[in-house]
Amino acid sequence: MDSMGHLKQRNLVTARERLRDQVANALRAALISGELRPGEVYSAPGLAADFGISATPVREAMLDMAREGLVEPVRNKGFRVTEVNERDLDQYTEIRLLIEVPTVRGLVGTAAREELEALRPVAVEIVEAARAHDLIGYLEADRRFHLTLLGLAGNERLVETVGDLRKRSRLYGLTGLDERGELLPSAEEHLELLDLMLAGDADGSEACMTRHLGKIRSLWAAEATVPDQRHA
Repeated sequence: MDSMGHLKQRNLVTARERLRDQVANALRAALISGELRPGEVYSAPGLAADFGISATPVREAMLDMAREGLVEPVRNKGFRVTEVNERDLDQYTEIRLLIEVPTVRGLVGTAAREELEALRPVAVEIVEAARAHDLIGYLEADRRFHLTLLGLAGNERLVETVGDLRKRSRLYGLTGLDERGELLPSAEEHLELLDLMLAGDADGSEACMTRHLGKIRSLWAAEATVPDQRHA
């Protein structure tokens, strides 16, 4: 094959991978927002029809999600959305507390002021998304804030680990939290955390981060006790 043929083939592969990633992100968002329900089985052709694309990138995206533990293959049927139980949520939160709280404390006084200030527009975006009931926008901004903040510590594996934990927990119950007006106070804690870090308050920053993650877990627990009217 000539060099032009190699180029065309590489461009085709890149475009296909990009489509697969776009589909995977859209499916993760649907899963987080509750459009894809835990325990339900979804077929690649059925989801592909919703997207208006072929089934191949959807199937590839679902296999990527299966490797992350978000879904599991069901022979001759499709993929079942993994159910997250209370024990899972407790363990994910415990690991995030062990990682994120000391990391945030360590960044106080070591992270450059301009690096922290660069996160303020993202923190504002989180609050605005919560106020507008834009759950997908909230999740994307929340993810960028937390992972970018942790990235200031310079440990890429740490960021990957927390990113994976976030995917697995999926911020369970987000729709219910928004409906009960409990999402905005959690969103505003991102601005509080930034202000504490910029003030050089290590103890305050540690306490804020601990409270923030603990609140998310308590909200999950509250969500688990609310009857699901959609199946009533």
